[in-house]
Amino acid sequence: MRRAAWLLWLWSIAGVAPAADMFSVGPELWDRPRSARAVSEQPAVAQAVAGYLAQPGAQLVIHHAVAPESALQAGELRVWLMALAVDAARVRLLDDLPPGRPLALEVAQ
Repeated sequence: MRRAAWLLWLWSIAGVAPAADMFSVGPELWDRPRSARAVSEQPAVAQAVAGYLAQPGAQLVIHHAVAPESALQAGELRVWLMALAVDAARVRLLDDLPPGRPLALEVAQ
């Protein structure tokens, strides 16, 4: 099991919140039509982008499950981030979450 997936699993069973630079994207983002406003106002996106902007050279990592739906959501979120002026070269997709887990955004150095 990859380290990040293992840590998320450990946090979930221990009841410990992930580090402050990891933000869970709620499923409510995906059950309605999306717009730049809706995406930018999603709490996880707003917090992650604020952290990204505060740290020169930081990257945004979109953690997702291997499942096709999760990968599609991660790809769409990446495109929305680019539309919101996040540098595409500083956004990575990482398929390290267990099935059924929501996307997570991480601000990484």
